[in-house]
Amino acid sequence: MLRVKIIALVTMILVGTAGLAHATSATPGTPAETQCKGLPGADFSGIKDASTQVTTAKVVEPAAGAPAYCKVQGYVSPQAGFELRLPLTDWNGKFMEVGCGGFCGDLNFIFLCKDPLQKGYACIVTDMGHKSTGLDGKWAYDNLQAQVDYGFRATHVAVLAGKAITEHYYGNAPFKSYYLGCSCGGRQGLVEAQQFPWDFDGIIVGAPAINYSGVFMDLLWKARAVADKGGNPLFSEGDIALVHAAAIAKCDKDDGVKDGLIGDPRTCKFDPADLTCRAGTKSGCLSPEQVAAVKKFYSGPMTSKGERTFPGGGMPGSEAGDSGINGYQSVFANFGREFFQYMGFVPAPGPSWKSSDFDFDRDYKRLGMLESLYASTNPDLRKFKAAGGKLILWQGWADGTVSPLSTIDYYETVERTMGGAAATRDFFRLFMMPGVDHCWGGEGASVVDFLSYMEAWVEKNQAPDMMISAHVKDDADVVNWPSDPASVGFTRPVYPYPLQAKYKGNGDPNKAESFGPVK
Repeated sequence: MLRVKIIALVTMILVGTAGLAHATSATPGTPAETQCKGLPGADFSGIKDASTQVTTAKVVEPAAGAPAYCKVQGYVSPQAGFELRLPLTDWNGKFMEVGCGGFCGDLNFIFLCKDPLQKGYACIVTDMGHKSTGLDGKWAYDNLQAQVDYGFRATHVAVLAGKAITEHYYGNAPFKSYYLGCSCGGRQGLVEAQQFPWDFDGIIVGAPAINYSGVFMDLLWKARAVADKGGNPLFSEGDIALVHAAAIAKCDKDDGVKDGLIGDPRTCKFDPADLTCRAGTKSGCLSPEQVAAVKKFYSGPMTSKGERTFPGGGMPGSEAGDSGINGYQSVFANFGREFFQYMGFVPAPGPSWKSSDFDFDRDYKRLGMLESLYASTNPDLRKFKAAGGKLILWQGWADGTVSPLSTIDYYETVERTMGGAAATRDFFRLFMMPGVDHCWGGEGASVVDFLSYMEAWVEKNQAPDMMISAHVKDDADVVNWPSDPASVGFTRPVYPYPLQAKYKGNGDPNKAESFGPVK
């Protein structure tokens, strides 16, 4: 499950009501199947900035609740692959792009188009301009075009190609366009708002890898922190559970109720040194080496003089999830090494580079050249706001992959740049979610109907002053709003940052209505 989740690194909740006032089908008088199969013969080479070739197109019959659709695959020159799904009937007049995760490299994230397609959306995904497993960075080795595509170009040209094909197929251009992605997909969404502010009316961004090189430096820091000098894991599953339980016990009631969640981990004063083994005790405690490792896991990257080089680090409550300590003792270590071998430096050092080669006193200064391709850190969103765009940014407080501190730092920088909180909240809102792991799952309420909230904001001017999130029982990786109410363990309200939910003191603590907003 951990490997699957890290490859995915993305999820969003796409259930909601879709107006069909603009519903339409394929061009009247042309059989839908014939029109679909004819797309490879159509000339899309003249799309400005996105010369495109459709390579295959076929009708996929209805199955498992999914409507029939035209499955279109192709590429934007020279190598940005895509898959576009066009509903055969009842197109709602809208277009959506979904993001990928990790290092991308395939079209598998098309599964995120399932729910938009059911709502009548035309929906596209791109492989970001290369072929890979999602966890390896070898595709980037001395391949500047692929790095440009991955950094910012592929997401944009997929929009241009997708909209043009959609208009050709239905005879009408989409009247509204949305984007949704998490982790790398979140970074893609912020790049769109910053560099291509006219592509989408609404952008939903989860746990974004904003400063990409910084995120991987933080990842490398944590991986080295939780290993001994020989590179062996310092923590057993029992050790991790001990640390996590102690952190929760220390700060559980900061939201007004004992619910196993920390409302705002920044205020948690948990000290892992309290778990240090006493003389003669060998179980149910931590060694001094383990205590030091947990403190480093929380601290984020620093120089030998204690200077912070990135607003990262794990938060109390993030120790035990898929993106917690165990992840850094296994697959994250390899994931981070691949980045620095092939994607982080110019020139790329290649396969001979080892994680122990990174110098935290000096090497962070060398990451700027390629970071200029990957970064989504620009806080100047004036063009996006002027274009009428809306942006929802969300993050799990228990996310151990992308530090919540990085996301908050970006949002607060945008507020200062855009003229204050009120001017920012007009078009951009951040939602922090207690106990939620990277992109989904965790002990918190991670399932939110983000698309419906965004549609209401864009199409009805109903800004999201509060969203309802749900924790689904027995399945931490459920991403769609549950159709069976019995599967919901509890619900919580989520308020725009800096507001947070606090128990009112009465009512069922498993129900969202028992909580209210506090600063």
